[in-house]
Amino acid sequence: MTTLGRLIRQIDPSDGVSQSRLPQVRLFKANTEIPRSPMIYDPGICIVAQGRKIGYLGNRSFPYDANNYLVTSVSTPFHCETLATPEAPVLGLHINIDLPLLHELIAQLDGEHPPAGRSGTALPCAIGPATLTPEMAEAVARLLTCLQSETESRILGPGLIREILFRALQGQQAPVLYALASHGGHFARVARALKLIQSGYAESLDVERLARQANMSTSAFHRAFKEVTSDSPLQYLKKIRLSKARDFMSQHGMRASVAADMVGYESASQFSREFKRYFGQSPTAIPRD
Repeated sequence: MTTLGRLIRQIDPSDGVSQSRLPQVRLFKANTEIPRSPMIYDPGICIVAQGRKIGYLGNRSFPYDANNYLVTSVSTPFHCETLATPEAPVLGLHINIDLPLLHELIAQLDGEHPPAGRSGTALPCAIGPATLTPEMAEAVARLLTCLQSETESRILGPGLIREILFRALQGQQAPVLYALASHGGHFARVARALKLIQSGYAESLDVERLARQANMSTSAFHRAFKEVTSDSPLQYLKKIRLSKARDFMSQHGMRASVAADMVGYESASQFSREFKRYFGQSPTAIPRD
């Protein structure tokens, strides 16, 4: 068992996702294999202390495990496969990316160049893996240790989260973090449009309105959006709507027709067809709390 896995076992999180003593940090545990299925991660750093997950985005696949952590710069729908057994569960943690803290760290790194990959015309993808270096692993181990104490979490936790974000700015996914913090860059402009989708998914949104939000021409916006998310703007919007509807049904016990209306669908039959195509099951099959 890895050191990080042992430390998470000492915290003893429940199956699924559980909140830690710090609001920015959640722990997760899976005792059984979960086949490839759609999901969305909030912007953050996902560290698998034990076990293995495989992400799929477009035509790319990427492992994140005890040797590789995952950076998600903006909320991105993708597919994930979890490889776990009761004897060897997947254990890990997710740390939210705090944008003001990211800006502060990059400002303090002024004059230092990020790793290769920031330059060039291609935009970085919103999600990708990076090697878990010894320095990053040590910072995560100190964070997991402090999470076992209310006092240490309150006093030491924020500084350790700061260090972990700093370590991420030294890793392979640094280009996407720099791009996110760049106010005028195309990546940051796409990120502003993504925020509009995530808050206004039930509204009648079209590519022209999203392009205006990003202050870009429609063609340039469409091209940049697909580079960042691997989806067209309307494909992304549909995935966000379907995912929100699933949450409404599973977490709040809503009927499928009510959830469909809540996320902006005018046709219940269209919602049912698209839901089944995306999640592989009818909305009526979703278990409700």
